[in-house]
Amino acid sequence: MPKSLLPWILVTQRLGIALLTLVIVSFAVFFATELLPGDVAQILLGQAATPEAVAGLRTAMGLDEPAMQRFVGWLVGLAGGDMGTSYVNKMAVADLMGGRLVNSLRLAGVTTLVSVPIALTLGICAAMWKGSLFDRTVSILTISVISVPEFMVATLAVLIFAVWLGWLPALAYGANVDSWSAMLRAYAMPVITLGFVVSAQMIRMTRAAVIETINTPYVEMALLKGASRRRMVLGHALPNALGPIANAVALSLSYLVGGVIIVETIFNYPGVAKLMVDAVSTRDLPLIQSCAMIFCVSYLSLITLADLIAILSNPRLRR
Repeated sequence: MPKSLLPWILVTQRLGIALLTLVIVSFAVFFATELLPGDVAQILLGQAATPEAVAGLRTAMGLDEPAMQRFVGWLVGLAGGDMGTSYVNKMAVADLMGGRLVNSLRLAGVTTLVSVPIALTLGICAAMWKGSLFDRTVSILTISVISVPEFMVATLAVLIFAVWLGWLPALAYGANVDSWSAMLRAYAMPVITLGFVVSAQMIRMTRAAVIETINTPYVEMALLKGASRRRMVLGHALPNALGPIANAVALSLSYLVGGVIIVETIFNYPGVAKLMVDAVSTRDLPLIQSCAMIFCVSYLSLITLADLIAILSNPRLRR
């Protein structure tokens, strides 16, 4: 086998694993929602509904069919872009999620643009000056932030910036804004909360990846030849740490996928996570399943992208 084909074989394997994982996750999502307590038809019709009416609604919604048959039909429809129809709103799930998905992507994008540059800079600088006061301070702060759950960070942010200082609104409605200042006020609270949690994870993993690369023989040889510490880190260690750093960024941003559920709920932000929480209370199974798959696909895409970057950035595989 030609060595030039090795990276592409590994890429194909990663994509195949990702596709297989997605099928397994879809199976878990579908049958996990089936275990939710309560009868969907009974909840929709109310407690006063007759057994005949409940049975008729279950038949109309296809809930009396075998679970595996419904799963196969749902998976085939999902692969074709059909997410089904909401039980509660009687609308196509794709139409119901359209605006909410845009809001969630906008929140995740703003958080990424703010947190990634700051986290990478602090992580690289902490590795560059390992053992210094700056490094110890950054390490203590990141460990402190990681130890605090995001709902506590959100509560403290509301208490400080909305209640005590009165600078920002306690809720983030994500409505249309007509100026930069209005946009900053609308997104400040959720971005602050998510940025703190995501940046802390990213700083620690970036610092560890760069320090591990610095301790390799070829980087130490560059230092012995008279290279400055900045050149040693930026010119020799950082390019070879691109793969681990990409994994660090992807893992941190994938954590954003889970954290956004709590943040959207606390700040009443109209995103996919808030829509999913509301759907759970009404047992709207197609909507719950579609929202869960959106989060699973996002998480899996980030992890797969990090693996592909790590493969393609490896000089031994490129040659």
